[in-house]
Amino acid sequence: MRSFGKSPHGERLERLRDLPMWDGEALRNIHPILPGLRDPEAPRPTLRQFLVGGPDRTPPEPLQASDPRAHWTRRPPSGLRATWLGHSTVLLEIDGWRVLTDPVWGQRASPFRLLGPKRFQPVPVHLRDLPEVDAVVISHDHYDHLDYPTIRALAKSKVPFITSLGVGAHLEAWGIAPERITELTWWQSHRVPGTGITVTAAPSQHFSGRGLKDRNTTLWSSMAIRGERSNVFFSGDTGLTTQYEAIRERLGPFDLVMLEVGAFHPSWGDIHLGPENALAAHRMLGGGVLMPVHWGTFALSTHAWDQPVETLLEQADPEHAHLLLPRLGEPVQPSERRPAVPWWREVKGTGTAASSAPATDEVKSAEPLADRLPWPMD
Repeated sequence: MRSFGKSPHGERLERLRDLPMWDGEALRNIHPILPGLRDPEAPRPTLRQFLVGGPDRTPPEPLQASDPRAHWTRRPPSGLRATWLGHSTVLLEIDGWRVLTDPVWGQRASPFRLLGPKRFQPVPVHLRDLPEVDAVVISHDHYDHLDYPTIRALAKSKVPFITSLGVGAHLEAWGIAPERITELTWWQSHRVPGTGITVTAAPSQHFSGRGLKDRNTTLWSSMAIRGERSNVFFSGDTGLTTQYEAIRERLGPFDLVMLEVGAFHPSWGDIHLGPENALAAHRMLGGGVLMPVHWGTFALSTHAWDQPVETLLEQADPEHAHLLLPRLGEPVQPSERRPAVPWWREVKGTGTAASSAPATDEVKSAEPLADRLPWPMD
């Protein structure tokens, strides 16, 4: 199946083998793992728990969403604006340039059209209605971050891609010309030609792979995206790591920090943050404005769909973290420092909220479920 992508080979594979993370067969996490992140007594979720789950894994109906297209016609006065489009997909407007992170318009987080977690929340805009984008940033190759049909659609444009080393093999297999692809290792930077944007890959603690035989053969990264005045951190997928302090020292301070908070489980503590560890990571990164991502779109764990953001809202210390909690499709400027409003409770409490956004494009995608399925769990 083409959606599985293609494994690195040739010069790309030689670059991977030169990394200190390469153990002879694949990449591995080498930076210190903080104690207490994984509960060794917690059983891993079963296949049935993923496929059946409970009634709270998805909202009773779509969440309210905004149509951002009119806002995108005018530049943000502050120079920095973010529009969360679901999961880890964010359109960043940075000092006059536009960057799209981990674009996923697919209906499923899976290589298959009829199997795998199905999107419970439409994307606020059609992919074709996005404004012209200056760069696409992809953190790693899991299905909920690297979406085959979305990439195939973007292949028709001329937008450049900046991603982790090895992921370019998938992009090339799906029609992206090699000259449009820049692959980075940790601490490498790339200035996007014709723009004022510099993207730097930074450490994360995760894994990669899209099938049974390619586990950890491509790199996973967080990304720092710097304009001429503004600086944004995007975690991709990661567990809590002491490298966040090094990221702050080398790449900070950040005007906006986007951290994953969803799809967590006690047995996954070292490869996903979850809300509590996201707050710890945010402090290590220097605090400031925190916008949670990786929630509100797919049911990728066994927890309630709104548990990540509810826990974040409950435990965040206003002295260290200003939470930026926009509705889906709502463009927001981090400099505005507006109060955090639990807008997602409208649908849970009254059952009257409905999406005002266009229907999702007919593209198919997927995110891994569990080790028992024929693709890796994110």
